[in-house]
Amino acid sequence: MNIERRPFHLAFPVHDLPAARHFYGGLLGCAEGRSSDHWIDFNLYGHQIVAHLDANAQSRAMTNPVDGEDVPVPHFGVVLTIAQWEALAERLKQHETEFIIAPTTRFRGEVGEQATMFFLDPSGNALEFKAFADDDQLFAAD
Repeated sequence: MNIERRPFHLAFPVHDLPAARHFYGGLLGCAEGRSSDHWIDFNLYGHQIVAHLDANAQSRAMTNPVDGEDVPVPHFGVVLTIAQWEALAERLKQHETEFIIAPTTRFRGEVGEQATMFFLDPSGNALEFKAFADDDQLFAAD
């Protein structure tokens, strides 16, 4: 895949900034950028995500069926290389992360086969990290 990529920006609510700092900075290893008493910028694999304080933030408990699993919606994350995905999955397991969908391979043997995992941040925001053995499968049609 030879596409010029630019970083995306995502702002999302959290109910506890110190917990977000520990989760995104400590567990996920995101470098911290600018911050205030109300928000924190993080570098998520080259993308800018911003945790904004909302003391009343609540996650939404909605799912959609995908390949036999109940996938949380909304969710966000990054498509990693297989090596990055494996390293992150191992780090999360070592920290006894509670997975919504444990590290697995979805669509095995089909178009779009991918390694994937889902888990929540401390504010209940759902994250998915995935990887493709063949990045050309990212936007492949059935």
